[in-house]
Amino acid sequence: QVQLVESGGGLVQAGGSLRLSCAASGRTVSNNAMGWFRQAPGKVREFVAAISPRGGRTYYADSVKGRFTISRDNARNTVYLQMNSLKPEDTAVYYCNAGASYTSTDYIPSSAYWGQGTQVTVSS
Repeated sequence: QVQLVESGGGLVQAGGSLRLSCAASGRTVSNNAMGWFRQAPGKVREFVAAISPRGGRTYYADSVKGRFTISRDNARNTVYLQMNSLKPEDTAVYYCNAGASYTSTDYIPSSAYWGQGTQVTVSS
């Protein structure tokens, strides 16, 4: 079993930056693609970014391309999401996911491995 714990959320002004972390425990996630999702109030959870097991492939939602960067440190069993140029519409709870699989174009999330989420609030 994998436990995922997100951290790094908070309140930031528009144009600011935050770095989210997702620490995995229970077993290594170095063989998993890992992803970030977010859910704003009243909206469905949406994909934000993902990274392949060795970090050679990354995936981004169009809404965050050029502003967010996903990375991972397999030695620390941790995945990061650097968020720059934040906008009020980025406000959401951000969730980490240990993926089921991935292809050259898509990240397939696991339904079993989700963190509890971290709140990101961007003020205008």
